Amino acid sequence: MGKHEVGTPKYIANKIKAKGLQKLRWYCQMCQKQCRDENGFKCHTMSESHHRQLLLFAENAHRYMDQFSKDFSNGYLNLLKRQFGTRRVPANRVYQEYISDRGHIHMNATQWLTLTAFVKWLGRTGQCVVDETEKGWYVTYIDRDPETLAAQERKAKKEKMDKDDEERLMDFIEKQVERAKQDPKEGESEASKTPLMRPENDTPLVLDIKLKPKPKLLPVFNKVKQEKVKGENISKDQSILSKSTDEKDKKRKVHSDNNDKEIKSKKKFKCNNDSSATEGWLKEGLMVKVTTKSLGEKYYKAKGVVQTICKEGFVGKIKLKTPEEVNGHVIRLDQEYLETVIPAIGKEILILWGKHRGRKATVRKLHIERYSIDVEFEPERTIVEMLPYEQVCKYISV
Repeated sequence: MGKHEVGTPKYIANKIKAKGLQKLRWYCQMCQKQCRDENGFKCHTMSESHHRQLLLFAENAHRYMDQFSKDFSNGYLNLLKRQFGTRRVPANRVYQEYISDRGHIHMNATQWLTLTAFVKWLGRTGQCVVDETEKGWYVTYIDRDPETLAAQERKAKKEKMDKDDEERLMDFIEKQVERAKQDPKEGESEASKTPLMRPENDTPLVLDIKLKPKPKLLPVFNKVKQEKVKGENISKDQSILSKSTDEKDKKRKVHSDNNDKEIKSKKKFKCNNDSSATEGWLKEGLMVKVTTKSLGEKYYKAKGVVQTICKEGFVGKIKLKTPEEVNGHVIRLDQEYLETVIPAIGKEILILWGKHRGRKATVRKLHIERYSIDVEFEPERTIVEMLPYEQVCKYISV
């Protein structure tokens, strides 16, 4: 009997029946053929092609069974990973999504007889986390992809660094609140404050401002009047002027001496802080923070590691680490637009200038309210206290 012509009612009826899934008991996995009814399936089982496939299956049944089981598990897990991720979902829901494809591997061709047996096998092999509830079995996919694990590790490091900064800030705020509570004067002042009350009668406000009178200016004598003054008054005036000039000279000498002392102290400080005066404090391996907005908002407050230093010692190339959007970017900046980074307790730092310049140490204690830290040198086990933040910086060995 030939095929029905296109557009006829019988042709349309056959197309409608062929859509979607058919009954599983009329499907032949070896031949990958879906029959529409029992009669069609019976005719298929009596065909010569079906018999040839059965002979091939009989020669090596375990190989075909293992291949079907592997294809079924891979398809199920790929769907679970792609559509549901690492969420906890019912196992039957994933199975219904999987069998919606007409070309899927049927479970009756695998080594598992039921979906429960397959879910238990996933739990035993460690591919999923399975648990049984009153509503049925639930599965949670375990993602062991190296790229996913690396991304999770980077995210955890970023959260830890942000948490360190937030913890320092919260500790500082808590200490300020405790000081405010312990200070009795502030409490009394707050208790003595009373809210402003409007008077009952709406009388207009009157401002009683009493201005002080302007001081009277002394008259200025011209040359003619000064010549007419007596000699005695002139001598008295000269003596007063000489005294006033002597006092002014003394004040000038004292002021000049103070200026000389300040200049000497500044010169001495510059000699101690020779790194900022002659060479610059940038070193390879330092973790620094960008403090300028000229490069854009995404680079502002970004942290990175100094890769190379220019000849002058004031400009360096920094490879950014955080935030994630600028990770791996390399920028070239002057040390004027950078600041040091203080690590957590137990991390390694490098001393930039001062007595211990160029030495590496370990952070032992943070004095947030004084902007200083205590460090310990590893070989000698000596501790140096109260080093300012500007003198040290987080160091990462290159």
